[in-house]
Amino acid sequence: MSSNAPRRTALDALHRSLGATMTDFAGWDMPLRYGSERDEHLAVRTKAGLFDLSHMGEITVTGPQAAQLLNYALVGNIASVGVGRARYTMICRADGGILDDLIVYRLAETEYMVVANASNAQVVLDSLVERAAGFDAVVRDDRDAYALLAVQGPESPGILKSLSPRVSTSLDPGGAPIADLDGLKYYAGLPGTVAGVPALIARTGYTGEDGFELFVSPADAEKLWLALTEAGASVGLIPCGLSCRDTLRLEAGMPLYGHELSTSLTPFDAGLGRVVKFEKEGDFVGRTALEAAAERAASQPPRVLVGLVAEGRRVPRAGYSVVADGKVIGEVTSGAPSPTLGKPIAMAYVDAAHSAPGTAGVGVDIRGSHEPYEVVALPFYKRQK
Repeated sequence: MSSNAPRRTALDALHRSLGATMTDFAGWDMPLRYGSERDEHLAVRTKAGLFDLSHMGEITVTGPQAAQLLNYALVGNIASVGVGRARYTMICRADGGILDDLIVYRLAETEYMVVANASNAQVVLDSLVERAAGFDAVVRDDRDAYALLAVQGPESPGILKSLSPRVSTSLDPGGAPIADLDGLKYYAGLPGTVAGVPALIARTGYTGEDGFELFVSPADAEKLWLALTEAGASVGLIPCGLSCRDTLRLEAGMPLYGHELSTSLTPFDAGLGRVVKFEKEGDFVGRTALEAAAERAASQPPRVLVGLVAEGRRVPRAGYSVVADGKVIGEVTSGAPSPTLGKPIAMAYVDAAHSAPGTAGVGVDIRGSHEPYEVVALPFYKRQK
């Protein structure tokens, strides 16, 4: 096998046996779809979907100064995250540009797991190693130590409960277990057992639905996938690929690196300045540039990330121009047909003057034709709690 061949997850043979259409994604051979993208999308919205996300990049940070290192390396206040909880954050360059958006789990007092996007995992790892100089902390590449399965959708809590997951309230194996998953809050992650498989059970996801992400040993991945498939069969769980994951996150207004986020944008440009915590102790990489970006955003906002809903049927794609009064006022970052809304939708950065919901006269240039679009607030879809 050539060194350029895509990597395969522990579930590769299983995906192929299910007839999945495979695609190269960030250097990994991943399932794009198993059947109908629309059916997979709607299963997650109404029942449950099962995803293989083993391409994501897990990086463990341990040591007496692990919290101080992460506070310096990332823009969030990671030291304030409680054991068993998780936080969405970003890692930025010194000039404030976004290197990646991340989820950080605090597994123990001095142990954290940083989960990076597959396309940026090496960059994040290299940056953390470089920024660890002078800190009493160790950065470890754990990408090969985990497979990652996700169960997403309203039926997902019941599916996991049926497999008798036992979630520890602490890292002490003798600690009192939570009777069921009801005590596991959104953006929490604790060790437990699912179908006899040891797992870090996290109540996180990228679909806009309730759901769980299960970090397990690659050797246990197939056993867990088959157990979840069997447990979810009666409530409509089906395997889902990356294609519906993209339309689900788009409807939920969640950014995707390389589309809504990039090194040319700061968190404030992306409307995500709330993840930057200037009040935390000590310096952090990008602080000075981000303080200036925050001032600019407050006084004269740059382009604003908005939602666009088509009046017609033509689908916008990333890179298409957003227009008004014959002038280009922005650019589409992501676009697709929305199975939930029944119309094409898009996220786009547009000039602040055209960013208010309901702004008239906005269109998308689709191959020379200016198709009318309604400007709406994000997200397009929000689940009922």
